[in-house]
Amino acid sequence: MHRQRQLGNTGKQVTVIGLGAMPLSLDTRPDETTAIEVITAFIEGGGNFIDTANVYCIDDNDVGHNEHLIHKALAKLGKLDDIIVATKGGLRRPKGGWDTDASPKWLRASCEKSLKDLNAECIFLYQLHAPDPNVPLMESVGELARLKLEGKIKHIGLSNVNTREIRVALSVTQILSVQNRCNVLEKKSFKNGVVELCAREGIVFIPHSPVGGHFDHVKLATNKNIKKIADKHGVSVYQIALAWLLHKGEHILPIPGASKVSSITDSLKAVNVELDQDDLYMLDQL
Repeated sequence: MHRQRQLGNTGKQVTVIGLGAMPLSLDTRPDETTAIEVITAFIEGGGNFIDTANVYCIDDNDVGHNEHLIHKALAKLGKLDDIIVATKGGLRRPKGGWDTDASPKWLRASCEKSLKDLNAECIFLYQLHAPDPNVPLMESVGELARLKLEGKIKHIGLSNVNTREIRVALSVTQILSVQNRCNVLEKKSFKNGVVELCAREGIVFIPHSPVGGHFDHVKLATNKNIKKIADKHGVSVYQIALAWLLHKGEHILPIPGASKVSSITDSLKAVNVELDQDDLYMLDQL
């Protein structure tokens, strides 16, 4: 399996497994030294794509924590120009909650704060965190298009969207990526046509929670069928889950989260797993 793929039509090569940095900044986050060690292990393991968001934090008073942490780690490693950092805007964290706000005003304020927290002149990939039921999607995406024209972001992505919403966004501007929750036990984005539409339109599909995420990784780890295949290959169940996604399309870029060095080190080894047709059939049926 190739270790790098083209990132859409950007001309950039991206490693086939990225890092979902969210666990490094929530209320269960590790200490800063450990968090920086996780980012370091990812980069030293060959990774070059890190996904974050302004609201990967504890609450509204902590917004930007994850972005600031990533910048600190990259600066320490001398890798500020080598790593692709994708961030998002469109949510708020009142008292630790998750509220949607994709109004043009909030998206602009969020993007400008992210530029400061990442200490960047331009964000390579800026994603709408989620459509806002109180704001027409064309208005939200339109504001991202204006931010792109102003040179504040280079490429636009979407998150937590369906095929209709992707098509609406494409009617406004170019879309580089779509990020939805997706893994071997949660195949909604395959069943509803999102993954297929992305492939057809040249859009990178970024499955978040590819090994189950904070709440469901245990469900994946204890699945007997996945464990059977993992034992057959002599690898972890998480590597099997990631390898399955990598086998499903050249446009798929899973971003496993990690709060321990051992977790991200294990995930990166998934590129070495070659699943056979029997493995893929069994995993497809789950």
